[in-house]
Amino acid sequence: MSAQLYPVSTTYLSCDDYEITVDGVGAMPDTARVSAYPFNRRWPGYQRSLDQTELVNFLSLAVEGTVTYTIRPKKPFDPAALKIRPQSLGIAPTVKDGVITFTLDRPAYFTVEPYGRNHALHVFADPMPRYDVDIHADNVIYFGAGEHDAGLIELTSGQTLYLDEGAVVYGAVRALDADHIKILGRGILDHSRVKETIHFVPTKEQIRAAAEANEAVRNESRTPPILLGYCTNIEIDGITIRDSLMYNVRPIYCNDISIKNVKIIGCWRYNSDGIDMHNCENVHIADCFIRTYDDCICAKGLTVHDPHGNANTETDRHLAFRHLLVERCVTWNDWGKGLEIGAETRAEEMCDIVFRDCDVIHLCGPAMDCMNVDYADVHDVLFENITVEADEIIPVPRGQKYEDDVYDDSYKDYMPSVFTSSVEFHHEYSEGGQRRGINRNFTLRGIRVIGDKPLIFVFRGNDADHLTHHIAIENLSHNGVAITEPSAVAVRKNEFTADLTLDGQPL
Repeated sequence: MSAQLYPVSTTYLSCDDYEITVDGVGAMPDTARVSAYPFNRRWPGYQRSLDQTELVNFLSLAVEGTVTYTIRPKKPFDPAALKIRPQSLGIAPTVKDGVITFTLDRPAYFTVEPYGRNHALHVFADPMPRYDVDIHADNVIYFGAGEHDAGLIELTSGQTLYLDEGAVVYGAVRALDADHIKILGRGILDHSRVKETIHFVPTKEQIRAAAEANEAVRNESRTPPILLGYCTNIEIDGITIRDSLMYNVRPIYCNDISIKNVKIIGCWRYNSDGIDMHNCENVHIADCFIRTYDDCICAKGLTVHDPHGNANTETDRHLAFRHLLVERCVTWNDWGKGLEIGAETRAEEMCDIVFRDCDVIHLCGPAMDCMNVDYADVHDVLFENITVEADEIIPVPRGQKYEDDVYDDSYKDYMPSVFTSSVEFHHEYSEGGQRRGINRNFTLRGIRVIGDKPLIFVFRGNDADHLTHHIAIENLSHNGVAITEPSAVAVRKNEFTADLTLDGQPL
C-alpha cells in the first residue's frame, strides 16, 4: 500500500458525510467546523451563532506513489456538478452508482466537492513523514495519539514540540525571544478550548455604535494557536490546526521561518486568519492548505512593541518586512482575502515578497491584494503562476450588525477582484497616523482565472505623493484563453495611479 492512514481520535466533533477507502482500505476522516456562509459578526465575546456554520470531514494520511481513492457521499449529488479542487491537479474522477473514484500519483491537499462550496471533503495527503526527532530527548515535548488538554505550551530555545499521528492537543503554543525551535508532526493542534478574555460587557448602545461605524467592539484579549515573538530559526512542519479563535500562526518580529505541509481548517470565527506575519524577515511558506474565515496568508507591518506585553520599546529592530516566499499553497477563503499584503503596513518598507505556484480554490474577497493603510513603501512584489477558481455563484460577504439580522444571499452576480492594490486611509486600521505609503514595482505573471465571472482589477492611490504605480500584468488567461487586450478586463482605478500595464499596454 502506498498510503499510511493516520489514526483518528474521537473528539467533540462528529460528521459522517462520506465513506472512504484508500487503496481498498477503509479510511476514517476527522471533523472540523467551518463557516457555511460569509456573515461577519464583529463582536468579540459574542461569537457567530452555530447555525451560521457547518461540520465537514477531512481525511489525513501520508502517501508515496500512486494511490486510488474511492469516495461515496452519503447524500445524493449531481455527478455533472462534482468538482475536485485545485483543478490544476488534473484529477479526472469516474462516478458510478454514486461512488467517486480517482487516482493520484503524489502527495497533495485537495477538496472533493459533490455539493459545491458546502459539505466538501478535504483530503490532506502528506508526503511520508521523515522527522529526525528523539521523542524521549529532554528538549522534546511529545504528544502521542489520543486527546491531550495541554493549555499553554511555552517553547524555549532549542526545544521541539512533536505532535504525533492521531494526537489531538487542545491548547496554544507560544515562544518569545527563542532561537531554533520546531513544531513538528502530523497531529492536530486544536484551539477550541482556548477562550478569549472579556474585559467588559458592551452595552447595546456600544454594540450599535460600533456596528453603524463598521468597527469591532474592542473588549477582549485573545491568544492565537501559535504565537512567536522575537524568535529566529523557526520550523513548523506537518501539523493540522483546527478551530482557531483568531490568527492561526502569528510570527511577530521574527527571522528565518520555515512553514511547510501545514493544514489549517475549522476557522469560522471573527479574525480567524491563517498565517499572519508582522515585521518579519526571511520567511518561507510552502505546500500548505489554508481554509480560513478571514484572510489566508498575510504580510503585515505593525508598530514595534514588546511581545511580552510591556510598553512600546520603539527600537530600531524590525522596522521592515523583507524576503517572503510563499509557494505551492492551496487557499480557501470564506470571508476575507486570499494572498495579501496589509491591511496594516506600519513598516518603513515591505519588499521582496513572492507568491508563486499557488491555487486560490474559493474566494469571497480579492484573490490577491495589497491594502496599504499606513506608511510602508511596498515594492518589488511578485505574484507568479497563481490559479484563481471562481464559483458560478460566490456568496457576498456581509456584516451582521444586529442580533436579528438575516444573511441576504439574493445577489448572484458578485465577483471580487482578481487583484487589488490600494494606498488609503482606513478609519479603523490606519493606526500609523497621517503618514501614507506607496505601492510600486508589482508584477503579476501567469495569472490563470477559471470561471465565467468578469476579470476585475482595482488600483487606487491616496494622493499625488502616495501612488499605486508601476504594476505589470503579464500572461494573463481566462479559462485557458490568453487575455492580451486591456478591454477584456474590468479596471477600476482612481487618478493617483500610474504605469499600469497588461503585456506592455496601458490599462
